[in-house]
Amino acid sequence: MIAAVMTMAVTGFVAGLGLMYASKKFHVQKDERIETVNGMLPAANCGGCGFPGCGALAEAIVNGKAPVNACPVCSREMVQQIAEYLGLTADSTIKKVARVRCMGNCDSAVEKYNYYGPRDCHSIVLLSGGNKLCTYGCVGEGSCVKACGFDAMHMGNDGIPVVNEEKCCSCGLCVKACPRNLIVLISEDRPVVVSCMSKDKGPEVKKACSVGCIGCKMCEKKCPVGAIDVDSFLAKIDPAVCNVCGVCVDVCPTKAIKNYSRTK
Repeated sequence: MIAAVMTMAVTGFVAGLGLMYASKKFHVQKDERIETVNGMLPAANCGGCGFPGCGALAEAIVNGKAPVNACPVCSREMVQQIAEYLGLTADSTIKKVARVRCMGNCDSAVEKYNYYGPRDCHSIVLLSGGNKLCTYGCVGEGSCVKACGFDAMHMGNDGIPVVNEEKCCSCGLCVKACPRNLIVLISEDRPVVVSCMSKDKGPEVKKACSVGCIGCKMCEKKCPVGAIDVDSFLAKIDPAVCNVCGVCVDVCPTKAIKNYSRTK
């Protein structure tokens, strides 16, 4: 009995020494800057930066694996503070905001049926391609609004989501929530947006929605800087070329192009 106890004691002592040696040998010194930077981030943990949370992003920034302005929620002042703390230079970035590329509301879009199922966009698009004749447009059940963690979206009275630009943090949660891929993040200094995603031919678009792009190429012809290309019956604006003159907005016969700077 005594021998067994002594054996266990010796074994435990040796194991303890081993663990102590291993803890000393393989100890990794934690960079205290990571915790400091984590404390300077907004703790939104939205994942909009591409990392699983603010802690992971802080580690990536400190280790040079992510730019100091990688957090979409941070204000310019917060980015500058982190940059100064780390001795880095913060690039001047222009805030992005979510834009909904559909204006097919209750009055302009033709409905196919009345929907009484779960209030979820993903559910309704599975039912005969949605409740509207246009199979590219917003179905208006507000999955993007529910996904927004910053109270930056609400459903308008016309059934189309509205973005509060001041509150929008460009985290991208609404982008991921939309089953029709209608929401994009665009720099706020690029306010001219084609608010339609339909690739149907003009006559079909007219049957389904009065504010859809009919691919007439009027905007493409009139754009003074060649920023617009019509492909698959849908106008596309190159934001790098667009000078925000607004000519395309004025000549579009269906008003499918929207200049958000005029709505402020």
